[in-house]
Amino acid sequence: MLAPLLLLWPMSLAITWLVAQTIANRPYDRELGERVENLASQVAALHPSARQGEARAELERAARVLLRRDAEDEPYYFQVLGPDGTLLAGEVRLAEPREPDSLNDSGGGSGRDLVRYRDDSIGEEPVRVAYVWLESSDTLVQVAETLDKRSQLATEIVKGVILPQFVILPLAVLLVWFALSRGFRPLAELQQTIRRRESHDLSPIPEGNVPDEVAPLVRSINELLLRLDRSIGAQRHFLADAAHQLKTPLAGLRTQAELAEREIDGGRADPAAMKHSLRQIALSSQRAAHMVNQLLAMARAEDHGTAMRRQPVDLAAIVRAVVRDFVPRALERRIDLGYEGPPAVSDAAAIHVPRMLGEPVLLGELVRNLVDNALQYTPSGGTVTARVLPDPVGQVVVLQVEDTGPGIPPAERELVFQAFYRALGTQVDGSGLGLAIVHEVAERHGAEVTVEDAQPRTGSITSSPGARFSVRFPLQG
Repeated sequence: MLAPLLLLWPMSLAITWLVAQTIANRPYDRELGERVENLASQVAALHPSARQGEARAELERAARVLLRRDAEDEPYYFQVLGPDGTLLAGEVRLAEPREPDSLNDSGGGSGRDLVRYRDDSIGEEPVRVAYVWLESSDTLVQVAETLDKRSQLATEIVKGVILPQFVILPLAVLLVWFALSRGFRPLAELQQTIRRRESHDLSPIPEGNVPDEVAPLVRSINELLLRLDRSIGAQRHFLADAAHQLKTPLAGLRTQAELAEREIDGGRADPAAMKHSLRQIALSSQRAAHMVNQLLAMARAEDHGTAMRRQPVDLAAIVRAVVRDFVPRALERRIDLGYEGPPAVSDAAAIHVPRMLGEPVLLGELVRNLVDNALQYTPSGGTVTARVLPDPVGQVVVLQVEDTGPGIPPAERELVFQAFYRALGTQVDGSGLGLAIVHEVAERHGAEVTVEDAQPRTGSITSSPGARFSVRFPLQG
């Protein structure tokens, strides 16, 4: 704060000097104007028949009386010019005003007999001049004085204003420093409190000694720490669940490998038993690979720090490609897997197909997990249908994946989107991450995910209402 004060102080000096000059000019101009008016009245009283020499002598005497001064006063100069510009009396070096015609108003009125002022010089000495044009005789009367008295008065005014500032400015600096040091002391203590914290300490910052002006900032930091604590806790929980889920296929791999080793060591290497062990090892490794892929997909969907590379995508084309990839698995399980929606079109016709802005890789993960989830829970001989329904109004595009499985009870429809959650009463071998990935990808795209029964529930224990997952994507151009 000292730098702006030191910058403003010279500016204050300059402004004070200008103001002091204006203030000092007023009384002296008033006195100078009175003198030129008195002299002008003497000039006007001269008899017109007076000769030039007599007039000069009479004006000289009048000027000595009217313009007399004390010993310390500055000298006055006067001049009287006749109508033809001849010098009647006074100082010959005093110049005539440059624009005498400007004294007449544009409206025809007279500007004469009015005292006017200007700055001029006599030789090398600057003077202040008061002059008047006498309308009756068209005579110019001028009185001038030097500027020393005005400068002295302005200097005294500046001294009276500036000198106290030499005392006030250091005092103000000390007071500001004292006030700021006391005001920032709680901030310094708060800074040291934060610096002494361990990296794992996310507890709220105490707000007891925090200044009122900084209290909203500290509350915002505490809210951020709370969100970080929850996020880190959720990540720890996720990692613990992921490690627990990976134990199962890895334990299966180890068990089958140890069983095959014991069979070989015992000389009982039955080809059928070895083939069974190898099949179980392959199944466990497949489960582990599937788990790792879904964990990677979950991490990619939750990565909000990386800006999503949005681009126009054809959702129907993504759904058709995913359905084609799952056809062999559906045939293996004797499930009728189908697609309903816009067919593949040529490049020329594709220009008129409604497109959404999104990230193709994440959208592919979303569709793949919905279809995979439907195939897992649909019994042999069932039906799985993936469809794309364009909005007639052109506001959204809807993705639906419908199956004929056991369905999801209403009480569990919110829970199935949590990581590692599995519906109760099912024997399906899954990771519990598929629908969590669907939910994350949908949120990244501003979409809404809902689940409902595909068929009305009849109340029968053997009925299979199925499940219908719907994702409503907003169209953006």
